[in-house]
Amino acid sequence: MRTVVLTMKASVIEMFLVLLVTGVHSNKETAKKIKRPKFTVPQINCDVKAGKIINPEFIVKCPAGCQDPKYHVYGTDVYASYSSVCSAAVHSGVLDNSGGKILVRKVAGQSGYKGSYSNGVQSLSLPRWRESFIVLESKPKKGVTYPSALTYSSSKSPAAQAGETTKAYQRPPIPGTTAQPVTLMQLLAVTVAEATPTTLPRPSPSAASTTSRPRPQPMGHRSQEMDLWSTTTYTSSQNRPGANPGFVPKEELSTQSSEPVSLGDPNCKVDLSFLIDGSASIGKRRFRIQKQFLADVAQALDVGPAGPLMGVVQYGDNPATHFNLKTHMNSQDLKTAIEKIPQRGGLSNVGRAISFVTKNFFSKANGNRSGAPNVVVVMVDGWPTDKVEEASRLARESGVNIFFITIEGAVENEKQYVVEPNFANKAVCRTNGFYSLHVQSWFGLHKTLQPLVKRVCDMDRLACSKTCLNSADIGFVIDGSSSVGTGNFRTVLQFVTNISKEFEISDTDTRIGAVQYTYEQRLEFGFDKYSSKPDILNAIKRVGYWSGGTSTGAAINFALEQLFMKSKPNKRKLMILITDGRSYDDVRIPAMAAHLKGVITYAIGVAWAAQEELEVIATHPARDHSFFVDEFDNLYQYVSRVIQNICTEFNSQPRN
Repeated sequence: MRTVVLTMKASVIEMFLVLLVTGVHSNKETAKKIKRPKFTVPQINCDVKAGKIINPEFIVKCPAGCQDPKYHVYGTDVYASYSSVCSAAVHSGVLDNSGGKILVRKVAGQSGYKGSYSNGVQSLSLPRWRESFIVLESKPKKGVTYPSALTYSSSKSPAAQAGETTKAYQRPPIPGTTAQPVTLMQLLAVTVAEATPTTLPRPSPSAASTTSRPRPQPMGHRSQEMDLWSTTTYTSSQNRPGANPGFVPKEELSTQSSEPVSLGDPNCKVDLSFLIDGSASIGKRRFRIQKQFLADVAQALDVGPAGPLMGVVQYGDNPATHFNLKTHMNSQDLKTAIEKIPQRGGLSNVGRAISFVTKNFFSKANGNRSGAPNVVVVMVDGWPTDKVEEASRLARESGVNIFFITIEGAVENEKQYVVEPNFANKAVCRTNGFYSLHVQSWFGLHKTLQPLVKRVCDMDRLACSKTCLNSADIGFVIDGSSSVGTGNFRTVLQFVTNISKEFEISDTDTRIGAVQYTYEQRLEFGFDKYSSKPDILNAIKRVGYWSGGTSTGAAINFALEQLFMKSKPNKRKLMILITDGRSYDDVRIPAMAAHLKGVITYAIGVAWAAQEELEVIATHPARDHSFFVDEFDNLYQYVSRVIQNICTEFNSQPRN
């Protein structure tokens, strides 16, 4: 009998231990289930429009192939919400046609949207629209919670077609809601569960008021209850099974608390880099005054994607970029970032810093916009420790407008230490005082704020925004006569390609056209045919050899009528004629007509070309505009010479 009792006790203890282990395992599984899910980036299709997505700010993944023209885009930089999100991302340069992740931010509607061609996408113009958006790189802001599932304005979610998960987390069933007899095993399991510290408390359904509405939380700050339990996205409380009238989806909370984003001043759309003095000689106090001045400039400019953008580079021994054009898209963020800039120390190598900015800062990757003038404001305490003239000249030829603000210049007994006297006037585009400001003391720096902002935004007077490489209509007039031959004709086309590659090509920059001639003339393509460099280079490759006689005079007349009559008024008109022989007709009258119409003509002769004809065709002085090579294979040697002469002539002309 005693043996039987002991056996029963052992069985009960064993059963209890089994239940205990089972209960712990069960609670661990429950804890795993209610663990907060990782953020997953929603995927959308190319045809999804921003207006269909309710969320004010979100990160999405775009597929490949959104460069297709069937996906419409409206606007430039700031897009109407009627646009395809992913196609707008390609147009803006944030994505290429292979797709990827982007950050989208809704902004206010515009009174008008201007179309443009960029990155293989032609955006369209639109008079007005109720809502806009901008596209940024997918770098989440700290403290901001981005939705793993998007909220759409219609019941049929386009995201679902792309395989998006619309429910990030399924709420676990509530144990004990159905009245059933409680067994010993259930009681033991519940007892163990209550004693386990890993079990997370679940809010009771009765605890939620049906009349009170949860208080909206600031963007990026949600209550724990919302994080744990309210993770399913609904377009309205009626669509949620068992919803109470006071339920507020998390995206709705973000919408209520989001602040309007400034688009910037559209009358001052410039890309601006401040080169600040971080040398040891400036001292901590004056460095703080300099930073305060930058913050005041950022506030006065009204920075935004439709207006000015601003970055900061600090120089000492070597330059360093603190943030580029697309790092901060509004004045308040800029001011906060400027306050955190530390002083680097070292020498005052301004020339090195200007070279650095010219080569590295104004790039598409750093947020540079093709239609916006490039401006550098250089702040100098005293004088530079290196030369600035050559670096500034190269910057100006690259289209950079340089402003100098000099503070506390050298006194008489210090002038012997100045490396480059009168450095500011040697650096700027014009020496009329427009590009240079001088103050006697750092305490008077604030007086230059309004004059500087006014000048930086005066885009009509930014002389260096137009360069020799981005402001011309270039028409090539190519001899396709029988004496050239197929092989040499391909060499001529390579020469045309090599010259074209040096220019910035777009509808608003340099445009390229081409005419081929024999006895007759043929327009291969006009200035308005192609508006990107790849398209131009491909068009040149496709030009077919014609063969025939040599009527150069008639070809010049044809080019004037078919090419240059359609040149834009603000463009410099350049004709580059390549021939290998004497013309069968007179070239003097056509050449004179070209000169009178303001067409700058370069004449390049090969092999049997007549030198005296080349000089008649070429613009005066002929030595700068006519060239002769004995063989077609030597044409390549004159590419740099032609480009150099074009730029030298351009830089010698007044531009404002």
